[in-house]
Amino acid sequence: MMDDYYLNLLSWSPANVLAVALTQSVYLWDASTGGINELMTLPAAADYVSSVSWMPQGGNHLAVGTSDGIVQLWDVQTGKQLRSLRGHSARVGALSWNGPLLTSGSKDTTIINHDIRVQNNVVGTMRQHSGEVCGLAWSPSGDFLASGANDNTLCIYDAASTTGSTTQARHVLTEHQAAVKALAWSPHERNLLASGGGTADRCIKFWNAPSGALLNSVDTGSQVCALQWSPFEKELLSSHGYAENQLCLWKYPTMQKMKELKGHQSRVLHMATSPDGSLVCSGAADETLRFWNVFASECKGRKAEGLASGSSSLSRSGKLNIR
Repeated sequence: MMDDYYLNLLSWSPANVLAVALTQSVYLWDASTGGINELMTLPAAADYVSSVSWMPQGGNHLAVGTSDGIVQLWDVQTGKQLRSLRGHSARVGALSWNGPLLTSGSKDTTIINHDIRVQNNVVGTMRQHSGEVCGLAWSPSGDFLASGANDNTLCIYDAASTTGSTTQARHVLTEHQAAVKALAWSPHERNLLASGGGTADRCIKFWNAPSGALLNSVDTGSQVCALQWSPFEKELLSSHGYAENQLCLWKYPTMQKMKELKGHQSRVLHMATSPDGSLVCSGAADETLRFWNVFASECKGRKAEGLASGSSSLSRSGKLNIR
């Protein structure tokens, strides 16, 4: 697993399959059966997979962003590539779905909306950022798109403005002092967005999307790499880099730290939550995946415990070993 803050290399499907990108290849782990399959490998040794994202409907289609600026769309049931979506001139590090629309963000600083139903897939291009786009997230309602980049800005777009000729952001928010990669929309409060900043910022900030108002900011003390909301309670899980390489569970809105989960030896770059909300998988630069029961049995006095369902390693040969 590449040690690159700007990539997004984990995604967990509604069908309970975890996609993991390891340099040139994408592996699929079926959490129900424990089976592991290699979906694809890029042919050129210099190329690498830079992002993965499951289509929310059905869980059979996976978008794969690559270092050469192409987004591949795969049918995992047949193991066949359906389309190559073009439009970027540099690697695609961020992906997010909104129904049949797939949004991609690139090192070329642009964001593209692809409609996978039509031959001419590019239906909107956003050029608000001046640095590599590393975070993308559509709101649960589909009304807003949030984007973050290494120009330290967070942008919020109205859905209607992301297609056609009008691509101006509703809000350009400049309060973060480092790259904005971690983005997470609350499943509990409509239009509530959490964002996390990089090493020079270290903050988790909360925003009202329609107004662009900053609701709260908390200094976590270290680089914020990823954010995941609990589906059950108003709690937020963050993953971090130097110096503790930990995960932190926060109570919202007080932002009281409820738990620190430690075990990774390097910065925890990626997180993904299982479709039933019970498990969180974290992927780190130490070449391990770890599974946490942090959201399990929320309504039954759950306790946050690490590695409850097993651990996995990413071998030097590029294989995914889960035991």
